[in-house]
Formats: sequence, structure tokens, C-alpha cells
Amino acid sequence: GGAGYIGNTVCAALTDAGHTPIILDSLITGEQKFAENYKFYRGDIDDLAVLNRIVVENGFVDCTIHLAGLIFVPESAEITYEYYRENVGKTIQFLYNLNQVGCKKIIFSSSASVYGNSKIQNVDENVLPNPGSPYARTKAMIENIIKDYCSCYNMKGIALRYFNPIGADPKMRSGSYVKNPSHLLGSLVKSHKSVDKKFTITGVDWNTRDGSGIRDYIHVWDLAQAHVKAVEKIDDILNDGCFMPINVGRGEGITVKEFVTIFENVVGEKLNIQYDVARPGDVAGAYAVCDRAEKLLEWKAKLTLEDAIKDALKWEEIK
Repeated sequence: GGAGYIGNTVCAALTDAGHTPIILDSLITGEQKFAENYKFYRGDIDDLAVLNRIVVENGFVDCTIHLAGLIFVPESAEITYEYYRENVGKTIQFLYNLNQVGCKKIIFSSSASVYGNSKIQNVDENVLPNPGSPYARTKAMIENIIKDYCSCYNMKGIALRYFNPIGADPKMRSGSYVKNPSHLLGSLVKSHKSVDKKFTITGVDWNTRDGSGIRDYIHVWDLAQAHVKAVEKIDDILNDGCFMPINVGRGEGITVKEFVTIFENVVGEKLNIQYDVARPGDVAGAYAVCDRAEKLLEWKAKLTLEDAIKDALKWEEIK
């Protein structure tokens, strides 16, 4: 998944930290241009032959970061079969193949959506998963599969539970490229550039302080730094175990309405706000308790929401 939005930002962060990323991507959703500055193999994650090629041609591969998969919550309720096939089915084979070629360490791109309709809004890793969509269930399933594989095959795994990545690489090497974004910031940027400035908030009767959904938004560059730390510290973190989930967020809950206000302040204009019912699979949301990341990864988010919005707007102008 290294040719994707998050994956390519992770590659940039790894490179800046002195590591050598190798990208495996099918380019079904990834962008060819994002792979051009790295050693790149085009293929699917369940293809043993391409994994063998990577190991033979590059020698020892220390750690695998698994970011491949389908990611849109509403879509997962419409094409559920594809989500289970691509996310779960192919990961099962991918993990087996990794073990076969001797790649024993994996960092998995998980999601805060595994917490689902948690009664607790500030969630730590001890909160039991309660995924509320097919997409979220694929992430929860994969976490359990990785845990079982690590136990059975002497592997090590960390699941980084992302809390709503936004923004772009501050050096403008990568950013979001979805033409019709469904995530909040992408939708706001699209509305800001439109003639009528119309923006619709879906779901305004949640049990939150203003009725709109609450999320923990993290700059994608901070998220990428967490991956670097996970790669570098996985052996120390899992010295006495084989698997661990770790929250990666800013540790601050922001409602959709609050985020819209912050966005309007950054761009210096008001949007034409409309309201509608929640989309299929949407939940009230939650924000992260990041004590585990701070202690074990020695990582903490540094960039602000304003930083993320400004970087997203700058990326939109040059992409």
C-alpha cells in the first residue's frame, strides 16, 4: 500500500529517518507517481511470487508495514463481499506468505473504527472492539488474525489504530488524491472551492456536546512518524509478547461542527452549512487515549489541526 496517501507519506518519513522503503502496491487505488521515487513492485499482497522476488532481489527485509486495503465506511456496506475478500481474505494469505519468505515482523494499518459504538468516548486499547460497519469489522478481524499468526508462527505484530488522518506531507511529496472525498477535511476543501460553498453535515443527533459526530483528527505526518517509531522499536516493545494494538491520535476529541469552525477560520470565509441524517455505518465516534504510544513508541502528535488544514489546502493547489 505504499503508493497510497498514508503509505507514501510513511515512505517519506522512513526515508527521512534513514530507512529504505520498498513498495508493493497493486495500483488498484494507489497512484503510480507516488511509487516513482522508491523501489517499487506492482502486485497484490496475496501473490507469493512477488514477495519471493522482493526478498531475492533485495536481501533481508526487516519489517513489513501493511497498509493495503479498501477503506471507505459507507462503501463497505454496499460492496461488502469485496471488502472481506480484499481486506481479510488476501491478508490471510499475505501473512502466511510473509512467514514463508522469512519476514517475521509486521506493522498493521488498523483503525479507530474498531471501537465502533463504544459507550466511552475517550478510548484506550483496553476498550473491547465493537465495530459498526463491514469496513471496521475487517480491521478488527485482521487484528485477531495477526495476533493468532504471530502466536503460531513466531512472528511479531503491532496494530496501529489510526484516528482520522488528515493533511499532507509538509514537504508536499504526497497527499490525498481521492477525486470525490468522503472524509471531513477533503469534503470541506471541495466545498470551499465550489461556487455555492455548500457543505452538508451528516448526523446531528449523536450523544455529543453539539450533536455532531466526534473524532480525533491527526496530521498524516505525525501518523507517519508513529510508523517509524513502531519499526524501530517493535523488538523492544514485544520482547515478552507477540502482538499489541496501539492507538495513534492527538488525544483530543473534536466534533464535526467544531472542525468546520476551525476550517472556516483558516480559510477566512463561512461555508453554506446544511444538515442531513447519518450515513450507513456512521457512529458517534471517539477520541484516543495515547498513553501506550507515548510510553512504548516514545511518540506524541506535534502538529495542530490548523497545520493539517493548511497543508491539505497547499497540496490541493499543487497536486
